[in-house]
Amino acid sequence: MIGDPITDFPIENLPYGVFSVGGRDRRVGVAIEQNILDLSALSEFGRLFEAGTLEPFLAAGHGVWSAVRQEAIDLLTSGDPEPHLTPLEQAEMHLPCRIGNYIDFFSSIEHATNTGRILRPGTEPLTPNWRHPPIGYHGRAGSIVVDGTPIRRPKGQRRNSEGPAFGASTKLDFELEVGFITGQGPELGASVTSAEAETYILGLVLVNDWSARDIQAWESQPLGPFLGKSFGTTISPWVVPLAALATHRAKPPVQDPPPLPYLTPAGKGINLDLTASINGAVVTRSNLKNLYWTMSQQLAHATSNGATFAPGDLFASGTVSGSSPGSRGCLLELTANGTEPITLDNGQVRSYLEDGDTVTLSASAGGKRTPRIGFGPCGGTILPARR
Repeated sequence: MIGDPITDFPIENLPYGVFSVGGRDRRVGVAIEQNILDLSALSEFGRLFEAGTLEPFLAAGHGVWSAVRQEAIDLLTSGDPEPHLTPLEQAEMHLPCRIGNYIDFFSSIEHATNTGRILRPGTEPLTPNWRHPPIGYHGRAGSIVVDGTPIRRPKGQRRNSEGPAFGASTKLDFELEVGFITGQGPELGASVTSAEAETYILGLVLVNDWSARDIQAWESQPLGPFLGKSFGTTISPWVVPLAALATHRAKPPVQDPPPLPYLTPAGKGINLDLTASINGAVVTRSNLKNLYWTMSQQLAHATSNGATFAPGDLFASGTVSGSSPGSRGCLLELTANGTEPITLDNGQVRSYLEDGDTVTLSASAGGKRTPRIGFGPCGGTILPARR
């Protein structure tokens, strides 16, 4: 079974997910090539997965995470895993856990600069505070859905030539992002240092923080994102552990000016190739190593005021853009807010998303001289607004 050269899920990966077969009870497993290993089969730690969610495992902490990963590897390489395997094609995937809190950052300097130039022409693209703290907003956890779940075009209030109007968004966008899922945080009032932050992070998922740009632009004055963001966020079903990405870490961009002491050391980035496709046509290619603010700094800043986090909380990167036009992570940037439509490889022309469009995010690390560490798909299809 072990040794498939073309897979997102080699034994070096072993991402965690929740699945069911034929409508039966949910189970927790790790993806291994074309199968899922049911983790309740583990002799020492199987009890952590009996509830069919990752939350008890997340709450157990970093030491247990390492031990479970090793026990799964041992079972797959020297045990008898066959009775506990389910083909991926037979499984229905679910959210890996109940996500209680969701924070979305604004951590790509290229994205922040591009959007500033587009939305505030003639002014400095970056706001004065951008290079000092990792900026973010608290999103709506109840609107987070798993890969394959359709997204309904939202309605909202937006501005037109005659003033405010209410109706279906005409500027529906995707955002190419990566998020991390946490274990149990410190007590309320305490904080996490950037040096210790990664010990609280189990792993990463792909994130598409769908955005209604017309609603967002009208309502985000003077406060931040609200209804233009809260209607839907899609994540990939597999949580790729940080341990699987250990050999794909990268030095982050130079931060100028140097961050304040509580945000140092900065930690490492991840050399993770990212793509976004519309109806099967790739529209952008980026890399997570471009991110100005690292995961360690994001979590340190999020807890710097004494706020804490719980098992299963999601922290997303914000749109990951690069310096070249083909690496911009959303249609707002790719089409200059709809003024410069793009032509897809399949001949379709888009300024923003249309009903019926399917957006799929994908990511991988390695794959040349090292095993490919993949995430599986993170996709959704746009449904018309409700009448």
